[in-house]
Amino acid sequence: MAKSFTLVQLRYFTVVARLENMRAAAYELNVTQSTLSAAIGQLEREVGVQLFHRRSNRGLRLTPAGRRLLVGARSVLEDADLLYHSVRAEREELAGDLVAGIFSPLAPFLAPRILTEFERRHPQVKLSFLEVDQERLIRALAEGTCETALMYDLGLGTEYAYEVLQRVPPHLLVAEDHPRAATPDQPVHLRDFEAEPFILLDLKHSREYYLDIFKRLQIRPRIRHLVSGYETVRSYVSMGHGYSLLNWRLSRDVTYAGGRVVSLELADDLPPTELVLVRLRGGRATRKSLAFQEICIELLADY
Repeated sequence: MAKSFTLVQLRYFTVVARLENMRAAAYELNVTQSTLSAAIGQLEREVGVQLFHRRSNRGLRLTPAGRRLLVGARSVLEDADLLYHSVRAEREELAGDLVAGIFSPLAPFLAPRILTEFERRHPQVKLSFLEVDQERLIRALAEGTCETALMYDLGLGTEYAYEVLQRVPPHLLVAEDHPRAATPDQPVHLRDFEAEPFILLDLKHSREYYLDIFKRLQIRPRIRHLVSGYETVRSYVSMGHGYSLLNWRLSRDVTYAGGRVVSLELADDLPPTELVLVRLRGGRATRKSLAFQEICIELLADY
């Protein structure tokens, strides 16, 4: 027997899934909380499974069945929007919501440019970024909180499909008054810095990647500071607290602390990270996420 859930219920469901909070979703949808709760309850009865775990004072979390429904609901709602425009003989513009994850150190440099170009091309789509670390991006993709994510290829399992956008080799960062900063065009060997204090970007997967570099070269770093912020690492380096390894290279050398840093090429044969656009395998990519991918590819070609 065919189920009779509605597109409205699916739209309500996707907003609640994104916000993980019934009150916030009701506010965004401009409906009462009781109306929204009743619609979600009816949807659960129609599909015959629980879609959310209700957690007291901690909002909602999708169940495995809810995550599966979310993947399909995105495609259904997008097809419905396109059908509406075709019936009215209107140009098929993309519309709706798109939540894209982005690795937090990359967000200040890439998210504003992507958002500007995306809104210019697709003004009917509401693009939002989920700006977190690699581990939480992986979890967000698995839980359906975001549809796609711009991140590094670190910690990804076989359940994820991705498009490689750019290969990003590591570089070494020193303060502008460091002796090696006087010859920035000459590549350096990491071993030459072994005795100096090292500042480690202490984010899961990033941390393991950098430590593996030392292990490959059989070097034991003198870790002096564990820092979770990309710009904080650069600021520590600029004030002479040690050197660091990073991947994403900025065009500006002035840090938030006011000091300057110098990027040095590494002469060692070291593995780059790959900047990738990730989604879960198995689901059909929506046209909105493919449009996002197209813009990311074009903008990153300029870096």
